[in-house]
Amino acid sequence: MRIVFFCISFIVTIVLIVALGTRTWLPVPLGSFLSPQHGIWQNAEPLGQDFNDDLQFPQLKGKSTVYIDDRLVPHIVSDNDDDACFIQGYLHARFRLWQMEFQTYAAAGRISEIVGEKALQYDKGRRRLGMVYAAENMLKEMEANPITKAQVDNYTAGVNAYIASLPESRLPVEYKLLGYRPEKWNNLKTALFVKQMAQTLSGFSDDLPLTKAKAFFGDEALRILFPQVDDSLDPVIPKETVFPAPTVTPAAPVASDSLYLNKSKATGTVQEIKKPNPANGSNNWAVSGSRTQSGAPILCNDPHLDLSFPAIWYEMQVTTPTMNAYGVSFPGAPGIIIGFNDSIAFGFTSSERDVMDYYAIRFKDETKTQYWFDSSWKNSNLRIEEIKVKGKPVVYDTVAYSIFGPVAYDNSYPSADEPGAALAIRWKAHDPSNELLMWYYLNRANNYSDYKNALQYFTNPAHNVVFASKSGDIAIWHQGALPARWNRQGIYVMPGEDSSYMWQGFIPMDENPHILNPERGFVSSANQRPADSTYPYFIPGYYDLYRGIAINRKLNAMHGITADDMMKLQNDNYNVFAETTRPLLLKYIKDSLLNENERKYLDIVNGWSLYNNINERGATIFKLWYDNLEKQVWDDEFEKAGVTALRPSEKTLTEALLRDTAFKYIDNINTPEHETIADVITSAYQQAAKTADSLSAINQLTWGANKNTSIYHLLGAAMMPFARTGLPVGGGAHIINAMQHNHGPSWRMVVELTNETAAYVVYPGGQSGNPGSPYYDSFVDKWAAGEYYKAWFMKRGEQEGDKLVWKMEFGRE
Repeated sequence: MRIVFFCISFIVTIVLIVALGTRTWLPVPLGSFLSPQHGIWQNAEPLGQDFNDDLQFPQLKGKSTVYIDDRLVPHIVSDNDDDACFIQGYLHARFRLWQMEFQTYAAAGRISEIVGEKALQYDKGRRRLGMVYAAENMLKEMEANPITKAQVDNYTAGVNAYIASLPESRLPVEYKLLGYRPEKWNNLKTALFVKQMAQTLSGFSDDLPLTKAKAFFGDEALRILFPQVDDSLDPVIPKETVFPAPTVTPAAPVASDSLYLNKSKATGTVQEIKKPNPANGSNNWAVSGSRTQSGAPILCNDPHLDLSFPAIWYEMQVTTPTMNAYGVSFPGAPGIIIGFNDSIAFGFTSSERDVMDYYAIRFKDETKTQYWFDSSWKNSNLRIEEIKVKGKPVVYDTVAYSIFGPVAYDNSYPSADEPGAALAIRWKAHDPSNELLMWYYLNRANNYSDYKNALQYFTNPAHNVVFASKSGDIAIWHQGALPARWNRQGIYVMPGEDSSYMWQGFIPMDENPHILNPERGFVSSANQRPADSTYPYFIPGYYDLYRGIAINRKLNAMHGITADDMMKLQNDNYNVFAETTRPLLLKYIKDSLLNENERKYLDIVNGWSLYNNINERGATIFKLWYDNLEKQVWDDEFEKAGVTALRPSEKTLTEALLRDTAFKYIDNINTPEHETIADVITSAYQQAAKTADSLSAINQLTWGANKNTSIYHLLGAAMMPFARTGLPVGGGAHIINAMQHNHGPSWRMVVELTNETAAYVVYPGGQSGNPGSPYYDSFVDKWAAGEYYKAWFMKRGEQEGDKLVWKMEFGRE
């Protein structure tokens, strides 16, 4: 069926291109694209495709076997680590070559080479963020360490061995569609991929819009509008935890009031470089054997990311004399990223910590060759970026590097409000690091001590790393190299003319929030703040609230827990945010002003179960209502402030209204009337009812139809034949099942650490990156239904299994 759909969809697409006279959309000759010998038809993979193979390569040291199960999941069994890395690189390329290479092009700011000048601004942004600079610094660390040097060398060799064997007819369809061929892989590309993930998970910052907002609101108001600690906080580390006194205590510079907080004018307004999705996050938790039916710990993880085809993850098992690890890998890097081995299980959620600050730089002149720092002119390091553009001349962009980092914004990208204004980025991802070493040790860890030792190499992006072991331990560590800031340092753009505002140190690893075997019998994180206000360091971030509350509430009430209970919890659609907010809305709405039609929708909201299930209409109406309330409360002030993209969070507005029904920002400063809480709640509801009427008329009022859960191809709208839309999935923002339109649980994993490890897994995609393969989206329906596969975790020495379908033999020529 996948093959039929693949062919029909592309025929229709091409017919439309020709019929509408838009052949220029296709960057390759139509005849070549449709050639029976070399074109798209060669990508249609038959249902009975044989994946058995016998492969010989001179780079290999011994013999290895890849056992491939009925879901196309490979289980590598190798007699040495080097060959296993080679084979992992080969398999990633065999099934995901275009995806892994395209993502490194994106990281390096090279998309214009493929799609032309429409990607030029994106590419300039990647260059000005210093993505290649960051990858180069990581590469030096990886290649200086003999363990990771061997890993990346062998992984690269495996990727290139596949590329060398790839005929034109078997090129992934995206290469044929876009008219280019793959390059040879290199170790820098692996570093680029890791830094792309660092940008996704630690590249979000609101310093620039907050700095502009401060000129209108003032710092005291923004402390209220963007609070650091929520009223109803349920942190990663329980509130009763006592933290030791800090060993690093930076003091704010004496001149801070005049130079920083009370600066009356914004440093400059810029069109910001594309930022990552602020919803990126995850859930993870581990429950101890004291709470489970089996008496063994259970660990769970579901990372929340933009969903795409080919799928983000590639599932596999790697067995060598030093490891036996199962889970998901990133096509582009060696190792198992989230998973388990014979002794432990591990998972990750984003820390949501802010590790990116901006500094105002004063250049001597427009050449950007010198800048003022510590009472003298310092030489910039100028990096001339050569951006190749398909079908156009090369574009050059000069990026100056300061003591802080790259000057991302200046008069050439794009013009700032203030003449000569320039902003440099201090970002932890630019610093030398070797995260691959953390995964190397974590994949081979046997106990808590090994887990802790591995974490020291994990610096950026910071994560909450959950752990459980067969010896009975559970733990969570909020880990990364995190700057030790003074209170509110880095909230706004800082002066960059001397060293006063530089980061003055990092929080020692042992002082990062962490806990081992807590009395409550579980650990958990859901991107909430890691610790309460008693934690001795200033820890700015972009934290969630309600998912953590929901998870902890559920786990607190559970005993005799089974893996099935945990699977149900990962798919839980209960809306704690709505539970908190709906009574407030219903209390203050002016029912007497509603007409009969509006009361009909209000009855639906009032009777709603608070579950964001697909057939619920109350979930849709509630969201419409709250979205309109946010606009009514915030738009007048923030539009006048000239900050259209910045708004306080939903949790901030709810907690502000619960705390103070005369909250200052309820009133619309653009009207002569003084609006009350009842006025704005009623007006917002009436707008929501009008929208509900429109949605009802087109059968899109139910939550599932309105949310329209979809998974798109990485190339977006141009590849709609390769998308899956209208998936029947509930959930939503602030819900354990955090599924939004095209963002949500990218991998679900439940691991029970009994003597015979039992793991249940699923992700929204398939093992193959080929849209013409039955394995392109073969897991999607099961994922959408909230169901799982039981992972086939091969034991050491096991050569056959009831799930074995194919074998690939690897040996030395």
